[in-house]
Parts: sequence; C-alpha cells; structure tokens
Amino acid sequence: MTDAVASPTAPARRPPRPPQPQRVLQVRRTEQLTPHLLRVVAHGEAVANIPSSDHTDRYAKLLFSPAGSTLRPPYDLAALRETHDTAELPTQRTYTVRRVDHERGEVWIDFVVHGIAGVAGPWASAARPGDDLVISGIGSGYSPDPAASSHLFAGDESAVPAIAAALESLPADARGLALIEVDGPADELPLTAPSGVGVTWVHRGGAVAGVSTALVDALTSLPAPSGDTQAFVHGERGAMKALRPLLLDTWGIPRARLSLSAYWAHGRAEDAFQAEKREPVGQIFPG
Repeated sequence: MTDAVASPTAPARRPPRPPQPQRVLQVRRTEQLTPHLLRVVAHGEAVANIPSSDHTDRYAKLLFSPAGSTLRPPYDLAALRETHDTAELPTQRTYTVRRVDHERGEVWIDFVVHGIAGVAGPWASAARPGDDLVISGIGSGYSPDPAASSHLFAGDESAVPAIAAALESLPADARGLALIEVDGPADELPLTAPSGVGVTWVHRGGAVAGVSTALVDALTSLPAPSGDTQAFVHGERGAMKALRPLLLDTWGIPRARLSLSAYWAHGRAEDAFQAEKREPVGQIFPG
C-alpha cells in the first residue's frame, strides 16, 4: 500500500473537529417571558466548567433525544451511529446562551416557541425541573466596543437573547438604537439599556416569521448612521441578505464594524441550514 498524495490543485481538507465536551445540566425552572419566548434555567456542577467570557453573543450546541428515548447523556454519538437509526439519535440545535451565572451555577437559554413545530421549542415547552439539558460546545464572536460612537442592534425573536445581553453590557454613556421584530405588542419585553440607546419594537402583525419584511423595511426607512457605528444584525437568512447592501454599501459601515449573520432560515431545519452555509444560497457575504 502506498501513501496517498493530494493533488497540488485540490484544496486541503480541514481536519475533523474534535468532539466537544458534553455538559449535562438539569432544568431548574422555566419562565414564560412572552407568548413566543420561553426561558429555560438549567443548573449543575458542569456550569463551573463553562469559561467566563465578555462576549454577548455566545452560542451553544444543544442535544435533544427523541421523545420516549431510553438514551441517557452524555451521549457517545460515534458509537450510537453504529447501532441506532438516524431517527433514534439525539438531534442537535444551536441556541444563544442568554446568561451564564457562575455564582448560582445556572445557564439561561431562551427558546422561540411556535406551537408544536420543531424540536427544541416543543422540548422547552414540556421541560420540567430535573429534566436533562445537554450542552455540547459553546462558542462566541461578538461583544460591543465601548469606544464606538454609536451602536445599532437589529434582529427578530431569535436575536433577542444576544441583543439583550449586549444592551446590558454597554457603558452608561453609550448611544444607539435597537430594532427588534416580533409578532405584536404581547411579544415585547422589558430590556435594560442605557438612556441613550433607544429600543424600538417592530411588529409583523400576524405575518409568518421569516416571510415578513417588517425588519428590513424599518431599517431601510432610517437615515444612515454617522460616526463610528458598530452594528450587530442577526436573524432570518433572507432578511440578513436583504440588509447586507444597505449596511455595507448605502450606509458604509465597515465590514470590521459589522456583525451580520443568519441564525436560521425560513423553511429549513437546522441540519439543512448548517449545510447550506457552505453553499452560495447560505452565504450572507458572497465568496
């Protein structure tokens, strides 16, 4: 047998990512924040192993076993793939970590819930104290720059946890604006922000999430920000694509000052959404 030699014109393969450690927590309580936003507070000794971070957009991979499953975490996913059908394996979903409270040993995760659709939302609706919550890996990549002359935050319900955390971290003299798309007035919730940062709720008015242009229309109607503006704009993929030329070209926000990303895509389960990130349809910034 000879060693394989890669073609000089073929792109180098990325080494597979090592498995992320699984932290098994237990639900302590749930809180219905709005009709469509449910907070799950989990606790456990594993919280102590979650690193502290100044980033306000921290995201975690959560693992959910199918209803009625006898599997118990932590999961040996490689071994389970050898012995179980795909439908019997835990499902992975990505969620923003609203808060890690090391003193209380708690992790807060806010779930957008729309009836019985999906995996994570129904799980959160049915969660009871003592249920397992499995976190596999925590990443991050954004924090507000206190030196920025102004801040812009925009997103739909999926971005509320990250926007709320960012607003809480701003210095008292910060200035800016947060625009948040929700279904209606009942979905608004109190957010803590400096007096110079306005919070405006944009209502879809019953339109389907991911189809409405309410957030895009609201941002397009604004004048271009002046000075050194740092922007955090996250939400449904189609809306993020529509906002890219406004933020970059029309308003001239430098790419280095812009955190623009899709948290989800209308009509796509997470597996398809994540796979499409490597394809033109899933890229917010063209390659």
